[in-house]
Amino acid sequence: MKLFHIVLIVTMVLSLAGCNRSSQKQQQRLHLFAWSEYVPQEVIDGFTKQTGIPVDYEVYDSNEKMLTKLLSSPAHYDLIQPSEYMVEHLIKRGLLEPIDQSAIPNVSNLLPEYRNPEYDPGMKYSVPYMAGTVGIVFNSDKIKDPIRGYQDVFQPKYAGRIIALDDNREIVSWALDAKGIDINDVTPANLTKVKPLLADWLKLVKIFNSDDPKPQLFSGDVDLGVVYCGDAAKLIEQDKKFKYVLPAEGAHRFIDNLCIPKDAPDKQAAEAFINYILRPEVSKIISDKFPYTNPNGAARKLLTPQQLANPASYPPESVHLEIFHDIGKANADISQLMTELRNGR
Repeated sequence: MKLFHIVLIVTMVLSLAGCNRSSQKQQQRLHLFAWSEYVPQEVIDGFTKQTGIPVDYEVYDSNEKMLTKLLSSPAHYDLIQPSEYMVEHLIKRGLLEPIDQSAIPNVSNLLPEYRNPEYDPGMKYSVPYMAGTVGIVFNSDKIKDPIRGYQDVFQPKYAGRIIALDDNREIVSWALDAKGIDINDVTPANLTKVKPLLADWLKLVKIFNSDDPKPQLFSGDVDLGVVYCGDAAKLIEQDKKFKYVLPAEGAHRFIDNLCIPKDAPDKQAAEAFINYILRPEVSKIISDKFPYTNPNGAARKLLTPQQLANPASYPPESVHLEIFHDIGKANADISQLMTELRNGR
């Protein structure tokens, strides 16, 4: 074969390879499946501007709904945002891809206490996004009696004035705490013990809302309830009449994470996004918009004294806090119990 023809063939091959790489880059798209009211649009836009990778942001309002959608749409999502117990569950089922820590140098910005979580030792499959607590918020202009715990909230005199998370496991955990039972000890016997208490409590609740309870509280439609700390922090920022209390019986400390599902279409884009949101200035934007407890130590240094002093974002450590663990089939028992109670049985 003449030299001219060899050179021509090699040139064509290299050209096609280059076109293919360019096409692959153009086709990159991050499919993010995360909690609602949690990822600022400016963070998503900033990531796209820097990397050229567009982001499809789909939302859910419970870990269980996320899992159902994940199982029904395999190899669709690149990045999900499960809480601590769901990370544990997904690892057990082999539904997560290991994370390449070398692709995420900004992980060094995380505070030491978040780098070796008991639900994922060594952060092999997860990177903390935000942490927080579930606690009691109340309008001090309307609620004059002391509010210390769940029993103070769920009283007949507050019937029709209470808002609560629309999350079965959360609600059951409050009753377990009120009875002095470990929130992860979800057995048929313990569910039987808390069933009468739950039946009384549920009748008092006016609104179940995990998405955004702030409008109902701010408008005065309800006066107190059990909510995520980030929502309480925003209310406190708007009006100091709102107070936040960690229940004296005990409280759930959640840690929401970024994880890559098994067979994710674009693992590289997912890791790039994780590394991007761990930048201090980017993580600060998240705290500004959604003031939960930021596990990013470098980002905390950028927060104002007022933000760090918000008792909902960074509460005192005097109350016993527990994380949820994977309870397996007991989730179905919780679901059945709550369905029965909500149907008045």
